[in-house]
Amino acid sequence: MTKQKQPSDTIAQSGESEEDTPERELPLVVLGEMVIMPHMTVPLQVGQGKSYRAMEQAWDEDQEVLLIFVSESEIESYKNGQPQQFPPIGVIARLEEFIKLPDGTVRIILEGLVRARLLEAIQVDPFFRVRCLPLTDAEPVGMEVEALMDTVKQQVDEFVDHLGEVPQDAVAFVHRIDKPGHLADIVTYAPAFEFTERLDILNEIDPVERLRRAYMLLARQLELLKLRQKIQQDTKEVLDQSQREYFLREQMRVIRRELGEDEDSDDPIDELRRKIAELNAPDYVKEQATHELKRLAQQGMNSPEAGVIRTYLDWIINLPWSEEEISEISIAQAQEVLDEDHYGLEKVKERLLEYLAVRKLAGSRMRSPILCLVGPPGVGKTSLGRSIARALGRSFVRTSLGGIRDEAEIRGHRRTYIGAMPGRVIQGMKTAKSRYPVYILDEVDKIGQDFRGDPTSALLEVLDPEQNNTFSDHYLEIPYDLSQVVF
Repeated sequence: MTKQKQPSDTIAQSGESEEDTPERELPLVVLGEMVIMPHMTVPLQVGQGKSYRAMEQAWDEDQEVLLIFVSESEIESYKNGQPQQFPPIGVIARLEEFIKLPDGTVRIILEGLVRARLLEAIQVDPFFRVRCLPLTDAEPVGMEVEALMDTVKQQVDEFVDHLGEVPQDAVAFVHRIDKPGHLADIVTYAPAFEFTERLDILNEIDPVERLRRAYMLLARQLELLKLRQKIQQDTKEVLDQSQREYFLREQMRVIRRELGEDEDSDDPIDELRRKIAELNAPDYVKEQATHELKRLAQQGMNSPEAGVIRTYLDWIINLPWSEEEISEISIAQAQEVLDEDHYGLEKVKERLLEYLAVRKLAGSRMRSPILCLVGPPGVGKTSLGRSIARALGRSFVRTSLGGIRDEAEIRGHRRTYIGAMPGRVIQGMKTAKSRYPVYILDEVDKIGQDFRGDPTSALLEVLDPEQNNTFSDHYLEIPYDLSQVVF
């Protein structure tokens, strides 16, 4: 539930001096790697912690909060309630919206009101409460101030002309600003500015000096933008030249063919086409590979995407897709291999032999269960898996999952990302060079999770016999059959 908050009467209005402004005691909210200037309204999503409790209290009491802004490396000390030093300047803000979400976080809208000097902390738990002094901008006048504001507004126009992504309403709003401090705050909120640059502007109390610094920062960003556009133009010219060379080579190839001369047999497109034709894979795999090969042929080997498509086709071609002959399971041979590789472990060996006997009796009708080997490091879990592979006459592959926190480590990254690769499962299948390996997923108890997803949930599709015959890797974007793997 939300409601509109009214401005507090205790915040000093423009033109009042610091001495005339009463001190205030407010809940403290700590934000990492971002700055909310006065006159700005920003939506945020906040998790549990001291800042969450501070905003909850402020919302219940219809009270403002004091925002301070720190780097990511300093956030942890505030969470522990032991910051080394509070920033000198913050921003008093009003909560316009406060909505609790099912996942335990809260969605808020904060409106920055005025700068404030942080005097001291008067409470640490359950959240920080501080004493602060609101700071209002003076209203300087004069020809120099007007000239500086006009110059900055002209810079904004030039910046927008080069960027070409800023709504005209925003530009018109900047031109209507008639106070130097307000203009500096708004200009500095452009996406091109870094956290430390915005923090430097926030900490400057004098509005004219603040605008001078904003002018210098904007001038630097404008030069960088011009340089970036020049580099892009130079790059485009190089690519156009590469495209021209590609067409000329194609014409030369056609001319050689018409003259009856030998064409270049090492053409990478033809080589890939031959490998796809020889690929023993399902039809949908060949269709996908052929589609990507057509894209590569149309764009040419010198195009920016050529390397991405070529890498993708190499993965499809080198993965094991075909059915293979599986040797008969020999319980006697399996026992001999286990005894040869491991001394003792009688109960473990007995359970493994029982598992192999059931597989032999059930044959292809059996949905393979998952073997779980538990024990401290060095007791032989991985070597037992290697012995099972030797007993079954299958290849062996091991993937360590200890410490991974990203779901993409299992499912792979989508090809839209630079440097994208398949997940570890598909990489392991390529290493095994067989659809029927013994696959050890090592250290599954050390898998973590964070905002990038839950790798343990992604493992369900890998291990569940009902799903793993159509395992979907984000990079491949085509189903891959893992049902014959012994996990």
